[in-house]
Amino acid sequence: MLARYQNGCLQTIIRKDGVERWQFRWLHKGADGISRERKKTIGPVKDYPENSKKLQDLLAGLRLNINTDGPTELTSITMTEAVEHYKIHELADCGRDGKAYSTRNRKTLVLNRWVLPHWGKLELRAIKTVAVEQWLKSLVTSKFGRRKLLAGGTREKIRDAMGSVFNHAIRWEFTDRNPIAGAGKGSGVRVSAKRERTPDILEVEEMHLLLGALGIREKAMVFLDMPSGLRRGELAGLKWEDFDFKNLHVSVTRSLVDQHVGPVKTEASRKLMPIDEYVAHDLLAWYEVTPYKKPSDYVWATDANRAGAKRGKQPVWLSAVMRDYIQPAARKLGINKKMSWHTFRHTFSTLLKGNGEDVKVVQELLRHSTAKMTLDTYTQALSPQKRAAQSKVVGMIRSKPSCTVVVPRVSGEIRATH
Repeated sequence: MLARYQNGCLQTIIRKDGVERWQFRWLHKGADGISRERKKTIGPVKDYPENSKKLQDLLAGLRLNINTDGPTELTSITMTEAVEHYKIHELADCGRDGKAYSTRNRKTLVLNRWVLPHWGKLELRAIKTVAVEQWLKSLVTSKFGRRKLLAGGTREKIRDAMGSVFNHAIRWEFTDRNPIAGAGKGSGVRVSAKRERTPDILEVEEMHLLLGALGIREKAMVFLDMPSGLRRGELAGLKWEDFDFKNLHVSVTRSLVDQHVGPVKTEASRKLMPIDEYVAHDLLAWYEVTPYKKPSDYVWATDANRAGAKRGKQPVWLSAVMRDYIQPAARKLGINKKMSWHTFRHTFSTLLKGNGEDVKVVQELLRHSTAKMTLDTYTQALSPQKRAAQSKVVGMIRSKPSCTVVVPRVSGEIRATH
């Protein structure tokens, strides 16, 4: 809220040029709730004689300005104040109803690294659309001593983070404009998010080779991740209780990012997902050897001594599994593609598309919130359609197991009978 019913105070100052000027001072309560002194130099004393009508009219306008509800020229807050208010009210951990940890963490990093150092001291009213656009185009990053322009996707994230801060400031009536979005379509900050390189995907033969070279845990990870399109955090957050091996599906209810448990990315992600018999077979093979079999245990619980008290209580770092096991195995096989956990999601999507699956089925399997606006009017893909599409991809990589998977629950544990 703005400071109310203030008269402010008027004093004279003399700057280096020796000219005596009037300076108006008042208190302004910022977005963080702290009152700070603000000031405005209004002109040489000789041009505004003391007790003159000209000076009194100017002071009356200034006092009306600082005592008016809503943002004005004199009460605009700085970007730093707006960001701090945004962090408290929008990026705080609000549990299941709040933003995912990955979203909160990413936006905080973007604001701290890029936005605040350049724009922090400026008032929101002083930030202009074209200035932000030109600044984004000039951003560079350095890697291994080499400087290059910042990737389009990163510039887009910076722009979107700034836009979120301005939207928040409008909602709280700290400002009445968003220069990032602009007044109408196409009038805001323009950023090209075109990829610098096409993401690598694995060919079917490469998936054959990779799965054959991996250990039992890593093979189960990859073979669950690829034909399900799970995001890395969702894969890490799986517990044995999430699986229904009898009906061959899994419930994706949580996501782990940097060992922080949070909700999945979108409401569409919170759905039952089919699993193929062959995938279930590999998972149960891992279940037989892992020491952590309770329904509440993480599927990929760490068993490393260095985990200390967290041993068995938190999952392994999937980035470390990729770096230390999967990528080295791929290199030994001559697969020199840039590989990450997201590579398997891209591969799954590409194989589904190549098989001619209905785009709504692909959307449902990847658990996107939407494909395109027109597709949202289609009927929901039926579970048999999704299972058939997924099984077709699995069949391209490996043949069906000869055994039938039967999974009764005994004493709270999961067992497989072949």
